Amino acid sequence: MNEKYIELRTRSTFGDIINTYFLFLKHNFKDYTNLYLRYNAISIILTLICSYLLVTGFMGLASQDFRFGMGSNIASESYFIAGAIIFCLILFVTSLINFSFSSAYVADYVENEGEIESKRIWNSIINSLGTIFVFILIGGLIVVAYFIISMVLAFIPLLGMLAQYGLNFTLSAVFGLTFMSIFSTGKGVGDALSEGFSFTMSNFWRIVLYGLVIGILNTMITMLIISIPSVIIGIYAYFSIESSIDLTTSGFATFIFTLGFAAFILSFIYTQALSQISYGILYYNLNEVKYNLFLQKKIDEIGVNE
Repeated sequence: MNEKYIELRTRSTFGDIINTYFLFLKHNFKDYTNLYLRYNAISIILTLICSYLLVTGFMGLASQDFRFGMGSNIASESYFIAGAIIFCLILFVTSLINFSFSSAYVADYVENEGEIESKRIWNSIINSLGTIFVFILIGGLIVVAYFIISMVLAFIPLLGMLAQYGLNFTLSAVFGLTFMSIFSTGKGVGDALSEGFSFTMSNFWRIVLYGLVIGILNTMITMLIISIPSVIIGIYAYFSIESSIDLTTSGFATFIFTLGFAAFILSFIYTQALSQISYGILYYNLNEVKYNLFLQKKIDEIGVNE
């Protein structure tokens, strides 16, 4: 057992769960991030390409002269459209990778008491591909329904906005807990989704508040990550404007803005993975509260030793 292992299968209070999340990151941040970078290496490369295409296309479109309804830059439009398509693909594929990787990581952490092995995580993901694929299809229908309901709620002042936030946190929790059920217990789509809904609805206000707190904390992490490139971009833009440099046609400006936009996307994707870690920790707490499996195991071990 790892000396810094933190037992997640406990009947903890709300504050203790948040504290456990931070302790988990404190002791496993380096190992988790190293594995995360290995699993997302291709996504990172594609993100840089996507950022370049979007920035180049946007700056090309911005530099056009429409005062007389003149000319459209086909190359700029093509760059922008290609970048937008790649961006959507990156978000979809990376979300799938992060949900799977983070869920498998937490499950392996618990099952082996902190002794993480990359090969076990990879095998767990491969063995669950069929279940994940079916869940994605079902999840896609749920997301479509979510957008329809959100559009209806958008016409309701204040209460509609609050309902949207609640619905968003609820849906995130259902997806996160369902993924954990798949990787932790090996359940099929139906049973895992049923357990995810059950945990969410039976602990609704606790989960909504948990999602809000974790969302705020992860947003702070995102802001911290992008603060340095944001400051660099701001300083560069200020002095460029002061020097009458045309940012829309500057190659160096394109390079700076590409790195800045890529940093923003990558930080968003990373905190998305951290959010699934938080739902993994919440899953084991809710599972223990409902089933008492770990507590019963410890009681049985005491009985055998006596």
